[in-house]
Amino acid sequence: MHPKETALIMSLALKQVFNKDRTFRPKRKFEPGTQRFELHKKAQASLNAGLDLRQAVQLPHSEDLHDWVAVHVVDFFNRINLIYGTISDSCTDQSCPVMSGGAKYEYRWQDEHRYKKPTALSAPRYMSLLMDWIEMQINNENIFPTNVGTPFPKTFMQVAKKILSRLFRVFVHVYIHHFDRVSQMGAEAHVNTCYKHFYYFVTEFNLIDHKELEPLKEMTLRVCH
Repeated sequence: MHPKETALIMSLALKQVFNKDRTFRPKRKFEPGTQRFELHKKAQASLNAGLDLRQAVQLPHSEDLHDWVAVHVVDFFNRINLIYGTISDSCTDQSCPVMSGGAKYEYRWQDEHRYKKPTALSAPRYMSLLMDWIEMQINNENIFPTNVGTPFPKTFMQVAKKILSRLFRVFVHVYIHHFDRVSQMGAEAHVNTCYKHFYYFVTEFNLIDHKELEPLKEMTLRVCH
């Protein structure tokens, strides 16, 4: 099948699987006409052309790494939002009283406001705080500037790495605790593709510590190699 036909079929399948009413958070968009929007289009074009995902994540010639990372952070936020939104009805305080990835991995929430010490929370509560926190970061012009020529802050990569490592935890929870629901909805291939894209991107630019990737090590070997 031609790559464009494959992309179209995948796009139609996504619209059926991921009903927009189930999105966990409003989608963050790039303003048309901005440099970030053009870069976003370039990234999407690479994916739609059926390029190998390892190639698709590579920094385009003459583009700035910070811009490339910023575009992907927002894109992954939107996609992972959708993925969690589809299974959120089966992820409750009762079914998932602890935000975890199996018996070995538990994730505690910490922020600068209410939870100043790492705190054990239910998975849906953790997810809600996580998505709110990421939304605040990516909507903050001082961290994710949208105007061409406005420099990124020195802390940008540090913040981007923190966002991506926390988004990885969503994959961990979904794969380990809710993959039967994903399969039931016929979304397995899409979630796997999203994961591969995410994994290749963060490893290409060394954005997540390898220890953080351990919970999905076996699944990654199966899906990504």
